[in-house]
Amino acid sequence: MAFFSLLAAPVLLFTGPLLLALPPRDSAETSDAAPSEEPYRPQFHYTPPTNWMNDPNGLVYHDGTYHLFHQYNPKGHEWGHMSWYHATSTDLMHWSHQGVALPEEGNEMIFSGSAVVDAANTSGFGTGGNSSPMVAIYTSHYTLEGNSSDQAQSLAYSTDGGATWTKYQGNPVLEHPDPEFRDPYVFWYAPDQRWIMAVALSEQQTVQFYASTNLREWAHLSDFGPAGATGGIWECPLLFQVPFEDSGQTRWILKVDLNPGAVAGGSGGQYFVGDFDGTTFTPHHGVRKHGPHWVDYGPDFYAAMAWNHVPESDGRALWMGWMNNWAYAKHLPTPLRRSAQTIPRSLHLRPLQGEPRLVQQPVEELQRLREQHVHLDSRPLAAGATPLKEAGISGRSLELVAVFEPKGAKTVGLHVRAGTDEKTVIGYDVEAEAVFVDRSASGVVDAQSDIPSRSSAPLSLQEGRVKLHVFVDRSSVEVFANDGARVLTHRIAPTPKSEGVSLVRAGSPARLVRLDAWSLRSIWNDS
Repeated sequence: MAFFSLLAAPVLLFTGPLLLALPPRDSAETSDAAPSEEPYRPQFHYTPPTNWMNDPNGLVYHDGTYHLFHQYNPKGHEWGHMSWYHATSTDLMHWSHQGVALPEEGNEMIFSGSAVVDAANTSGFGTGGNSSPMVAIYTSHYTLEGNSSDQAQSLAYSTDGGATWTKYQGNPVLEHPDPEFRDPYVFWYAPDQRWIMAVALSEQQTVQFYASTNLREWAHLSDFGPAGATGGIWECPLLFQVPFEDSGQTRWILKVDLNPGAVAGGSGGQYFVGDFDGTTFTPHHGVRKHGPHWVDYGPDFYAAMAWNHVPESDGRALWMGWMNNWAYAKHLPTPLRRSAQTIPRSLHLRPLQGEPRLVQQPVEELQRLREQHVHLDSRPLAAGATPLKEAGISGRSLELVAVFEPKGAKTVGLHVRAGTDEKTVIGYDVEAEAVFVDRSASGVVDAQSDIPSRSSAPLSLQEGRVKLHVFVDRSSVEVFANDGARVLTHRIAPTPKSEGVSLVRAGSPARLVRLDAWSLRSIWNDS
Protein backbone atom coordinates (compact mmCIF):
# COMPACT_ATOMS: atom_id res chain seq x y z
CA MET A 1 0.00 0.00 0.00
CA ALA A 2 1.77 3.15 -1.18
CA PHE A 3 0.44 6.00 0.90
CA PHE A 4 -0.28 9.49 -0.32
CA SER A 5 2.93 11.25 0.69
CA LEU A 6 4.84 8.87 -1.56
CA LEU A 7 2.88 9.62 -4.73
CA ALA A 8 4.94 10.94 -7.60
CA ALA A 9 3.92 14.04 -9.50
CA PRO A 10 1.52 13.32 -12.34
CA VAL A 11 3.25 11.72 -15.29
CA LEU A 12 0.40 10.61 -17.52
CA LEU A 13 -2.50 13.00 -17.35
CA PHE A 14 -6.01 12.17 -18.54
CA THR A 15 -8.52 14.97 -18.94
CA GLY A 16 -12.00 15.27 -20.31
CA PRO A 17 -15.68 14.97 -19.45
CA LEU A 18 -17.21 11.98 -17.72
CA LEU A 19 -20.65 10.90 -16.59
CA LEU A 20 -20.53 8.31 -13.84
CA ALA A 21 -23.02 6.75 -11.44
CA LEU A 22 -24.42 3.65 -9.79
CA PRO A 23 -27.38 3.14 -7.48
CA PRO A 24 -26.28 4.16 -3.96
CA ARG A 25 -25.03 1.54 -1.51
CA ASP A 26 -24.13 3.70 1.46
CA SER A 27 -24.12 7.32 2.51
CA ALA A 28 -20.90 8.08 0.63
CA GLU A 29 -22.20 6.78 -2.71
CA THR A 30 -24.41 8.80 -5.03
CA SER A 31 -25.44 7.93 -8.57
CA ASP A 32 -27.84 8.73 -11.36
CA ALA A 33 -26.91 6.66 -14.43
CA ALA A 34 -26.73 2.94 -15.11
CA PRO A 35 -23.22 1.45 -15.30
CA SER A 36 -23.62 0.79 -19.03
CA GLU A 37 -23.98 4.54 -19.62
CA GLU A 38 -20.63 5.42 -18.03
CA PRO A 39 -18.03 5.94 -20.79
CA TYR A 40 -14.96 4.85 -18.82
CA ARG A 41 -16.34 2.39 -16.29
CA PRO A 42 -14.95 -1.07 -17.14
CA GLN A 43 -17.71 -3.51 -17.98
CA PHE A 44 -16.04 -6.79 -16.97
CA HIS A 45 -13.49 -5.56 -14.43
CA TYR A 46 -14.30 -4.99 -10.77
CA THR A 47 -14.90 -1.38 -9.74
CA PRO A 48 -16.45 0.01 -6.54
CA PRO A 49 -19.84 1.72 -6.71
CA THR A 50 -18.04 5.07 -6.46
CA ASN A 51 -15.06 6.81 -4.80
CA TRP A 52 -11.34 5.99 -4.65
CA MET A 53 -9.97 2.43 -4.72
CA ASN A 54 -6.45 1.00 -4.81
CA ASP A 55 -4.83 -2.29 -3.68
CA PRO A 56 -6.84 -5.51 -3.57
CA ASN A 57 -6.72 -6.86 -0.01
CA GLY A 58 -7.73 -9.96 1.89
CA LEU A 59 -8.54 -12.17 -1.10
CA VAL A 60 -9.90 -15.39 0.38
CA TYR A 61 -12.22 -18.23 -0.66
CA HIS A 62 -14.67 -19.41 1.99
CA ASP A 63 -17.76 -21.64 1.80
CA GLY A 64 -18.28 -21.27 -1.94
CA THR A 65 -17.64 -17.52 -2.05
CA TYR A 66 -14.70 -15.49 -3.31
CA HIS A 67 -14.11 -12.50 -1.06
CA LEU A 68 -12.45 -9.35 -2.34
CA PHE A 69 -11.50 -6.51 -0.02
CA HIS A 70 -9.69 -3.43 -1.27
CA GLN A 71 -8.30 -0.08 -0.22
CA TYR A 72 -11.11 2.45 -0.29
CA ASN A 73 -11.89 6.04 0.61
CA PRO A 74 -15.51 6.18 1.85
CA LYS A 75 -15.45 9.99 1.74
CA GLY A 76 -14.24 10.86 -1.73
CA HIS A 77 -12.67 10.12 -5.09
CA GLU A 78 -9.05 10.84 -4.11
CA TRP A 79 -6.69 8.86 -1.88
CA GLY A 80 -7.41 9.27 1.85
CA HIS A 81 -9.33 7.87 4.84
CA MET A 82 -8.10 4.39 3.93
CA SER A 83 -10.54 1.61 4.83
CA TRP A 84 -11.33 -1.88 3.55
CA TYR A 85 -14.30 -2.20 1.23
CA HIS A 86 -15.83 -5.68 0.74
CA ALA A 87 -17.26 -7.41 -2.32
CA THR A 88 -18.20 -11.06 -2.91
CA SER A 89 -18.60 -13.36 -5.89
CA THR A 90 -19.41 -17.00 -6.59
CA ASP A 91 -17.82 -17.01 -10.05
CA LEU A 92 -14.95 -14.44 -9.97
CA MET A 93 -16.90 -12.36 -12.50
CA HIS A 94 -20.07 -10.95 -10.96
CA TRP A 95 -19.47 -9.00 -7.77
CA SER A 96 -21.89 -7.99 -5.04
CA HIS A 97 -20.91 -4.87 -3.11
CA GLN A 98 -21.06 -5.45 0.65
CA GLY A 99 -19.93 -2.03 1.86
CA VAL A 100 -17.08 -0.93 4.16
CA ALA A 101 -15.82 -3.83 6.27
CA LEU A 102 -12.92 -2.23 8.19
CA PRO A 103 -13.31 1.54 8.56
CA GLU A 104 -10.79 4.20 9.42
CA GLU A 105 -11.17 5.13 13.07
CA GLY A 106 -9.53 7.95 15.00
CA ASN A 107 -5.91 8.30 13.91
CA GLU A 108 -5.79 4.80 12.42
CA MET A 109 -6.21 4.17 8.70
CA ILE A 110 -6.52 0.59 7.46
CA PHE A 111 -3.75 -0.13 4.96
CA SER A 112 -3.19 -3.26 2.89
CA GLY A 113 -3.10 -6.85 4.10
CA SER A 114 -4.52 -10.33 3.68
CA ALA A 115 -7.19 -12.63 5.10
CA VAL A 116 -7.31 -16.31 6.09
CA VAL A 117 -9.84 -18.88 7.20
CA ASP A 118 -8.71 -20.09 10.63
CA ALA A 119 -10.11 -23.60 10.19
CA ALA A 120 -8.67 -24.93 13.46
CA ASN A 121 -9.57 -21.78 15.40
CA THR A 122 -5.92 -21.29 16.37
CA SER A 123 -6.69 -17.64 17.13
CA GLY A 124 -9.54 -18.46 19.49
CA PHE A 125 -11.75 -15.92 17.72
CA GLY A 126 -14.24 -18.59 16.71
CA THR A 127 -17.26 -18.79 18.99
CA GLY A 128 -20.53 -20.66 19.27
CA GLY A 129 -21.54 -22.38 16.06
CA ASN A 130 -18.65 -20.92 14.06
CA SER A 131 -15.31 -22.35 15.11
CA SER A 132 -13.59 -21.40 11.82
CA PRO A 133 -13.45 -17.60 11.82
CA MET A 134 -12.18 -15.46 8.98
CA VAL A 135 -9.25 -13.33 10.14
CA ALA A 136 -7.93 -10.22 8.41
CA ILE A 137 -4.30 -9.23 8.96
CA TYR A 138 -3.71 -5.62 7.94
CA THR A 139 -1.44 -2.65 8.46
CA SER A 140 -2.58 -0.01 10.94
CA HIS A 141 -1.31 3.35 9.74
CA TYR A 142 -1.22 5.78 12.66
CA THR A 143 -1.11 9.54 12.12
CA LEU A 144 0.96 11.08 14.92
CA GLU A 145 1.67 14.57 16.14
CA GLY A 146 4.02 16.70 14.09
CA ASN A 147 2.86 15.20 10.76
CA SER A 148 4.69 11.94 11.48
CA SER A 149 3.27 8.43 11.21
CA ASP A 150 3.83 4.85 12.28
CA GLN A 151 2.77 1.46 10.93
CA ALA A 152 2.12 -1.86 12.65
CA GLN A 153 0.25 -5.07 11.93
CA SER A 154 -3.24 -5.68 13.35
CA LEU A 155 -6.09 -8.20 13.26
CA ALA A 156 -9.84 -8.22 12.73
CA TYR A 157 -12.11 -11.24 12.67
CA SER A 158 -15.50 -12.35 11.43
CA THR A 159 -17.61 -15.22 12.75
CA ASP A 160 -20.44 -14.79 10.22
CA GLY A 161 -18.67 -15.50 6.95
CA GLY A 162 -17.39 -11.97 6.43
CA ALA A 163 -20.67 -10.13 6.90
CA THR A 164 -19.44 -8.24 9.99
CA TRP A 165 -15.98 -7.66 11.44
CA THR A 166 -14.52 -6.99 14.88
CA LYS A 167 -11.12 -5.42 15.41
CA TYR A 168 -8.98 -7.33 17.91
CA GLN A 169 -8.69 -5.47 21.22
CA GLY A 170 -5.03 -6.47 21.53
CA ASN A 171 -3.98 -4.63 18.35
CA PRO A 172 -1.39 -4.12 17.09
CA VAL A 173 0.02 -7.65 17.17
CA LEU A 174 3.35 -6.90 15.44
CA GLU A 175 5.42 -3.71 15.62
CA HIS A 176 8.82 -2.62 14.31
CA PRO A 177 11.08 0.38 14.99
CA ASP A 178 10.94 1.25 11.29
CA PRO A 179 7.71 3.23 10.66
CA GLU A 180 7.54 2.04 7.02
CA PHE A 181 6.47 -1.51 7.93
CA ARG A 182 3.45 -2.74 5.99
CA ASP A 183 1.34 -5.01 3.78
CA PRO A 184 1.30 -8.39 5.57
CA TYR A 185 0.50 -11.49 3.53
CA VAL A 186 -0.33 -14.47 5.77
CA PHE A 187 -0.84 -18.13 4.88
CA TRP A 188 -0.97 -21.51 6.64
CA TYR A 189 2.28 -23.50 6.32
CA ALA A 190 1.15 -27.09 6.83
CA PRO A 191 4.58 -28.78 7.26
CA ASP A 192 5.22 -26.79 10.46
CA GLN A 193 1.56 -26.33 11.45
CA ARG A 194 1.86 -22.58 11.82
CA TRP A 195 1.07 -19.32 10.10
CA ILE A 196 3.68 -17.48 8.02
CA MET A 197 3.70 -13.75 7.37
CA ALA A 198 5.59 -11.90 4.64
CA VAL A 199 5.71 -8.15 5.33
CA ALA A 200 7.69 -5.26 3.85
CA LEU A 201 10.19 -2.87 5.37
CA SER A 202 9.50 -0.59 2.45
CA GLU A 203 12.33 1.91 2.52
CA GLN A 204 14.85 -0.79 3.42
CA GLN A 205 13.71 -2.79 0.36
CA THR A 206 13.43 -5.85 2.55
CA VAL A 207 10.79 -8.53 3.02
CA GLN A 208 10.64 -9.99 6.52
CA PHE A 209 9.17 -13.37 7.41
CA TYR A 210 7.45 -14.13 10.71
CA ALA A 211 5.73 -17.21 12.20
CA SER A 212 2.82 -17.67 14.59
CA THR A 213 0.75 -20.53 15.94
CA ASN A 214 -2.23 -18.33 16.87
CA LEU A 215 -2.11 -15.23 14.60
CA ARG A 216 -1.66 -13.06 17.71
CA GLU A 217 1.99 -13.61 18.65
CA TRP A 218 4.68 -13.46 15.97
CA ALA A 219 8.35 -14.48 15.92
CA HIS A 220 10.83 -13.17 13.38
CA LEU A 221 12.28 -15.84 11.07
CA SER A 222 14.42 -14.26 8.34
CA ASP A 223 14.84 -11.41 5.87
CA PHE A 224 15.09 -11.21 2.09
CA GLY A 225 16.52 -8.30 0.11
CA PRO A 226 17.48 -5.87 -1.16
CA ALA A 227 17.60 -7.81 -4.42
CA GLY A 228 16.46 -7.53 -8.02
CA ALA A 229 14.96 -4.13 -8.80
CA THR A 230 15.74 -1.56 -6.10
CA GLY A 231 14.89 1.75 -7.77
CA GLY A 232 12.00 2.49 -5.42
CA ILE A 233 10.30 1.44 -2.21
CA TRP A 234 9.14 -2.18 -1.77
CA GLU A 235 5.51 -2.96 -1.00
CA CYS A 236 2.85 -5.67 -1.05
CA PRO A 237 4.98 -8.84 -0.75
CA LEU A 238 3.37 -12.14 -1.62
CA LEU A 239 4.85 -15.60 -0.92
CA PHE A 240 2.93 -18.55 -2.35
CA GLN A 241 3.24 -21.79 -4.31
CA VAL A 242 2.61 -21.92 -8.04
CA PRO A 243 2.26 -25.15 -10.06
CA PHE A 244 4.11 -26.02 -13.24
CA GLU A 245 1.83 -26.19 -16.27
CA ASP A 246 2.32 -29.85 -17.13
CA SER A 247 3.03 -31.50 -13.81
CA GLY A 248 1.90 -31.58 -10.20
CA GLN A 249 5.16 -29.99 -9.07
CA THR A 250 5.20 -26.54 -7.53
CA ARG A 251 7.73 -23.85 -6.74
CA TRP A 252 7.62 -20.92 -4.36
CA ILE A 253 7.17 -17.44 -5.78
CA LEU A 254 8.06 -14.28 -3.86
CA LYS A 255 6.42 -11.28 -5.50
CA VAL A 256 7.24 -7.78 -4.30
CA ASP A 257 6.13 -4.47 -5.78
CA LEU A 258 8.25 -1.46 -6.55
CA ASN A 259 7.35 2.24 -6.66
CA PRO A 260 8.84 3.88 -8.66
CA GLY A 261 11.39 2.07 -10.85
CA ALA A 262 9.26 -0.59 -12.56
CA VAL A 263 9.94 -1.83 -16.07
CA ALA A 264 7.25 0.34 -17.73
CA GLY A 265 7.83 3.35 -15.47
CA GLY A 266 6.29 4.27 -12.14
CA SER A 267 4.93 1.39 -10.06
CA GLY A 268 4.99 -2.32 -10.92
CA GLY A 269 5.88 -5.78 -9.65
CA GLN A 270 8.84 -8.15 -9.74
CA TYR A 271 9.08 -11.78 -8.67
CA PHE A 272 11.62 -14.36 -7.60
CA VAL A 273 11.34 -18.13 -8.05
CA GLY A 274 12.84 -20.22 -5.27
CA ASP A 275 12.39 -22.46 -2.25
CA PHE A 276 10.86 -21.81 1.15
CA ASP A 277 11.70 -24.17 4.01
CA GLY A 278 9.35 -22.65 6.56
CA THR A 279 11.96 -20.16 7.71
CA THR A 280 13.92 -18.76 4.77
CA PHE A 281 13.16 -17.98 1.14
CA THR A 282 16.07 -18.86 -1.16
CA PRO A 283 15.84 -17.75 -4.80
CA HIS A 284 16.97 -20.10 -7.54
CA HIS A 285 20.21 -19.13 -9.30
CA GLY A 286 20.87 -16.56 -6.62
CA VAL A 287 19.48 -13.18 -7.61
CA ARG A 288 19.02 -13.15 -11.37
CA LYS A 289 22.09 -12.32 -13.42
CA HIS A 290 20.16 -10.55 -16.16
CA GLY A 291 17.89 -8.27 -14.16
CA PRO A 292 14.53 -8.75 -12.46
CA HIS A 293 11.66 -10.97 -13.52
CA TRP A 294 8.75 -8.60 -14.12
CA VAL A 295 5.20 -9.66 -13.31
CA ASP A 296 3.66 -7.43 -16.00
CA TYR A 297 5.40 -5.33 -18.66
CA GLY A 298 2.67 -2.70 -18.83
CA PRO A 299 2.39 0.26 -16.45
CA ASP A 300 -0.94 -0.70 -14.84
CA PHE A 301 -0.55 -3.84 -12.74
CA TYR A 302 0.33 -3.28 -9.09
CA ALA A 303 -0.20 -4.68 -5.59
CA ALA A 304 -1.34 -8.10 -6.81
CA MET A 305 -2.88 -10.31 -4.13
CA ALA A 306 -3.41 -14.09 -4.30
CA TRP A 307 -6.57 -15.81 -3.11
CA ASN A 308 -6.05 -17.83 0.05
CA HIS A 309 -7.75 -21.21 0.57
CA VAL A 310 -8.67 -21.95 -3.06
CA PRO A 311 -9.96 -25.57 -2.84
CA GLU A 312 -7.51 -28.32 -3.72
CA SER A 313 -10.13 -29.64 -6.13
CA ASP A 314 -9.73 -26.40 -8.07
CA GLY A 315 -5.94 -26.55 -8.03
CA ARG A 316 -5.33 -23.05 -9.35
CA ALA A 317 -3.15 -20.27 -8.04
CA LEU A 318 -5.31 -17.16 -8.55
CA TRP A 319 -4.61 -13.49 -8.18
CA MET A 320 -5.80 -10.00 -9.07
CA GLY A 321 -3.95 -6.68 -9.27
CA TRP A 322 -4.73 -2.99 -9.04
CA MET A 323 -5.08 -1.71 -12.61
CA ASN A 324 -3.38 1.62 -12.17
CA ASN A 325 -0.07 3.39 -11.60
CA TRP A 326 0.80 5.67 -8.70
CA ALA A 327 2.39 8.13 -11.15
CA TYR A 328 -1.00 9.24 -12.45
CA ALA A 329 -3.67 7.35 -10.51
CA LYS A 330 -5.39 10.44 -9.15
CA HIS A 331 -5.62 12.00 -12.63
CA LEU A 332 -7.74 9.39 -14.37
CA PRO A 333 -10.74 11.09 -16.05
CA THR A 334 -13.21 9.50 -13.64
CA PRO A 335 -14.08 12.05 -10.95
CA LEU A 336 -16.69 9.89 -9.19
CA ARG A 337 -14.86 6.57 -9.36
CA ARG A 338 -11.10 6.13 -9.45
CA SER A 339 -9.38 2.88 -10.42
CA ALA A 340 -10.28 -0.70 -11.31
CA GLN A 341 -8.95 -4.16 -10.57
CA THR A 342 -7.58 -6.39 -13.33
CA ILE A 343 -9.39 -9.48 -14.48
CA PRO A 344 -8.59 -12.43 -12.18
CA ARG A 345 -5.68 -14.49 -13.51
CA SER A 346 -4.51 -18.06 -13.00
CA LEU A 347 -0.77 -18.59 -12.52
CA HIS A 348 1.58 -21.32 -13.63
CA LEU A 349 5.30 -21.84 -14.10
CA ARG A 350 6.78 -22.68 -17.49
CA PRO A 351 10.43 -23.38 -18.38
CA LEU A 352 11.65 -20.45 -20.48
CA GLN A 353 15.29 -19.86 -21.39
CA GLY A 354 16.37 -22.56 -18.94
CA GLU A 355 14.56 -21.09 -15.94
CA PRO A 356 11.04 -21.49 -14.52
CA ARG A 357 9.08 -18.34 -15.37
CA LEU A 358 5.71 -17.13 -14.23
CA VAL A 359 2.95 -17.28 -16.84
CA GLN A 360 -0.52 -15.80 -16.40
CA GLN A 361 -3.80 -16.71 -18.05
CA PRO A 362 -7.22 -15.07 -17.81
CA VAL A 363 -9.45 -17.24 -15.65
CA GLU A 364 -11.70 -19.56 -17.64
CA GLU A 365 -14.78 -18.08 -15.94
CA LEU A 366 -14.44 -15.11 -18.30
CA GLN A 367 -15.71 -17.32 -21.12
CA ARG A 368 -19.16 -17.13 -19.55
CA LEU A 369 -19.36 -13.49 -20.63
CA ARG A 370 -18.84 -14.26 -24.32
CA GLU A 371 -21.61 -13.30 -26.71
CA GLN A 372 -21.30 -12.74 -30.47
CA HIS A 373 -18.45 -14.81 -31.95
CA VAL A 374 -16.66 -14.11 -35.23
CA HIS A 375 -13.93 -16.36 -36.65
CA LEU A 376 -11.47 -15.43 -39.38
CA ASP A 377 -9.38 -18.18 -40.93
CA SER A 378 -5.89 -18.02 -42.43
CA ARG A 379 -5.20 -15.20 -44.90
CA PRO A 380 -2.42 -12.85 -46.01
CA LEU A 381 -2.11 -9.62 -44.08
CA ALA A 382 -2.48 -6.54 -46.21
CA ALA A 383 -0.03 -3.70 -45.69
CA GLY A 384 -1.19 -0.99 -43.31
CA ALA A 385 -4.42 -1.28 -41.30
CA THR A 386 -7.36 -3.44 -42.42
CA PRO A 387 -10.58 -2.54 -40.55
CA LEU A 388 -12.70 -5.50 -39.45
CA LYS A 389 -16.05 -3.79 -38.92
CA GLU A 390 -17.53 -5.33 -42.07
CA ALA A 391 -16.46 -8.74 -40.74
CA GLY A 392 -18.51 -8.04 -37.61
CA ILE A 393 -15.61 -7.24 -35.28
CA SER A 394 -15.79 -3.96 -33.36
CA GLY A 395 -16.80 -2.75 -29.94
CA ARG A 396 -15.77 -1.42 -26.54
CA SER A 397 -15.84 -4.73 -24.58
CA LEU A 398 -14.11 -7.46 -26.54
CA GLU A 399 -12.00 -10.59 -26.26
CA LEU A 400 -9.66 -11.23 -29.20
CA VAL A 401 -7.37 -14.19 -29.89
CA ALA A 402 -5.12 -13.60 -32.89
CA VAL A 403 -2.29 -15.80 -34.19
CA PHE A 404 0.18 -14.30 -36.66
CA GLU A 405 3.07 -15.57 -38.79
CA PRO A 406 5.20 -12.43 -39.10
CA LYS A 407 7.62 -13.96 -41.66
CA GLY A 408 9.57 -11.00 -43.05
CA ALA A 409 7.32 -8.24 -41.74
CA LYS A 410 8.60 -5.47 -39.50
CA THR A 411 5.54 -5.57 -37.23
CA VAL A 412 2.18 -7.35 -37.14
CA GLY A 413 -0.73 -6.88 -34.81
CA LEU A 414 -3.99 -5.13 -34.06
CA HIS A 415 -5.53 -1.72 -33.60
CA VAL A 416 -8.27 -1.67 -30.96
CA ARG A 417 -10.60 1.10 -29.77
CA ALA A 418 -9.84 2.77 -33.09
CA GLY A 419 -11.63 5.87 -34.34
CA THR A 420 -10.87 9.26 -35.81
CA ASP A 421 -7.30 10.03 -34.74
CA GLU A 422 -7.53 7.37 -31.99
CA LYS A 423 -6.22 3.85 -31.63
CA THR A 424 -4.37 1.57 -29.24
CA VAL A 425 -1.74 -0.48 -31.05
CA ILE A 426 -0.96 -4.05 -29.97
CA GLY A 427 1.74 -5.78 -31.94
CA TYR A 428 4.85 -7.86 -32.36
CA ASP A 429 8.15 -6.28 -33.39
CA VAL A 430 10.08 -8.88 -35.36
CA GLU A 431 13.51 -7.26 -35.23
CA ALA A 432 13.30 -6.48 -31.51
CA GLU A 433 11.68 -9.87 -30.74
CA ALA A 434 9.20 -8.12 -28.50
CA VAL A 435 5.48 -7.76 -27.99
CA PHE A 436 4.33 -4.18 -27.43
CA VAL A 437 1.40 -1.90 -26.65
CA ASP A 438 1.41 1.70 -27.86
CA ARG A 439 -1.21 3.99 -26.31
CA SER A 440 0.23 7.28 -27.54
CA ALA A 441 -2.91 7.91 -29.64
CA SER A 442 -5.34 5.94 -27.47
CA GLY A 443 -7.63 8.85 -26.66
CA VAL A 444 -7.54 11.38 -23.82
CA VAL A 445 -3.91 11.16 -22.84
CA ASP A 446 -0.95 13.43 -22.22
CA ALA A 447 2.04 11.14 -21.80
CA GLN A 448 5.41 12.31 -20.54
CA SER A 449 8.75 10.66 -21.10
CA ASP A 450 9.15 8.83 -17.78
CA ILE A 451 6.00 6.74 -18.43
CA PRO A 452 6.50 5.75 -22.07
CA SER A 453 3.50 5.60 -24.35
CA ARG A 454 4.87 2.36 -25.79
CA SER A 455 5.64 -0.54 -23.47
CA SER A 456 7.28 -3.73 -24.70
CA ALA A 457 8.31 -7.15 -23.43
CA PRO A 458 10.90 -9.57 -24.84
CA LEU A 459 9.19 -12.51 -26.53
CA SER A 460 10.43 -15.18 -28.92
CA LEU A 461 8.27 -16.57 -31.69
CA GLN A 462 6.93 -20.09 -31.21
CA GLU A 463 7.44 -22.09 -34.40
CA GLY A 464 7.45 -18.82 -36.32
CA ARG A 465 4.19 -17.58 -34.76
CA VAL A 466 2.99 -15.16 -32.10
CA LYS A 467 -0.35 -15.44 -30.28
CA LEU A 468 -2.02 -12.33 -28.86
CA HIS A 469 -4.90 -12.87 -26.42
CA VAL A 470 -6.39 -9.43 -25.83
CA PHE A 471 -9.10 -8.13 -23.49
CA VAL A 472 -10.45 -4.72 -24.45
CA ASP A 473 -12.68 -2.80 -22.06
CA ARG A 474 -13.92 0.76 -21.87
CA SER A 475 -10.75 2.09 -20.28
CA SER A 476 -8.20 -0.73 -20.41
CA VAL A 477 -6.34 -3.24 -22.53
CA GLU A 478 -4.79 -6.47 -21.18
CA VAL A 479 -2.56 -8.50 -23.49
CA PHE A 480 -1.56 -12.12 -22.81
CA ALA A 481 1.11 -13.06 -25.37
CA ASN A 482 2.04 -16.65 -26.24
CA ASP A 483 -0.36 -18.14 -23.70
CA GLY A 484 0.66 -15.78 -20.93
CA ALA A 485 4.45 -15.89 -21.30
CA ARG A 486 4.31 -12.08 -21.30
CA VAL A 487 1.50 -9.83 -20.07
CA LEU A 488 1.02 -6.10 -20.65
CA THR A 489 -1.71 -4.14 -18.86
CA HIS A 490 -2.65 -0.57 -19.81
CA ARG A 491 -5.30 1.99 -18.88
CA ILE A 492 -6.65 3.94 -21.85
CA ALA A 493 -9.29 6.66 -22.28
CA PRO A 494 -10.75 6.57 -25.80
CA THR A 495 -13.96 8.33 -26.74
CA PRO A 496 -17.04 6.06 -26.70
CA LYS A 497 -17.41 6.18 -30.50
CA SER A 498 -13.94 4.66 -31.00
CA GLU A 499 -14.89 1.01 -31.37
CA GLY A 500 -12.86 -0.10 -34.40
CA VAL A 501 -10.60 -3.14 -34.65
CA SER A 502 -8.06 -3.55 -37.46
CA LEU A 503 -5.43 -6.04 -38.56
CA VAL A 504 -2.06 -4.34 -39.02
CA ARG A 505 1.12 -5.11 -40.93
CA ALA A 506 4.23 -3.06 -41.58
CA GLY A 507 7.00 -4.29 -43.87
CA SER A 508 7.17 -7.48 -45.92
CA PRO A 509 4.27 -9.94 -46.34
CA ALA A 510 2.94 -11.85 -43.34
CA ARG A 511 -0.09 -13.99 -42.51
CA LEU A 512 -2.93 -14.08 -40.09
CA VAL A 513 -3.21 -17.73 -39.02
CA ARG A 514 -6.56 -17.22 -37.32
CA LEU A 515 -8.57 -14.69 -35.35
CA ASP A 516 -11.43 -15.29 -32.94
CA ALA A 517 -13.38 -12.40 -31.50
CA TRP A 518 -16.17 -12.22 -28.94
CA SER A 519 -18.21 -9.36 -27.60
CA LEU A 520 -18.40 -9.56 -23.79
CA ARG A 521 -21.44 -8.93 -21.62
CA SER A 522 -21.29 -6.38 -18.83
CA ILE A 523 -20.99 -7.91 -15.38
CA TRP A 524 -23.03 -4.99 -14.02
CA ASN A 525 -26.08 -5.49 -16.22
CA ASP A 526 -25.89 -9.29 -16.48
CA SER A 527 -28.58 -10.96 -14.39
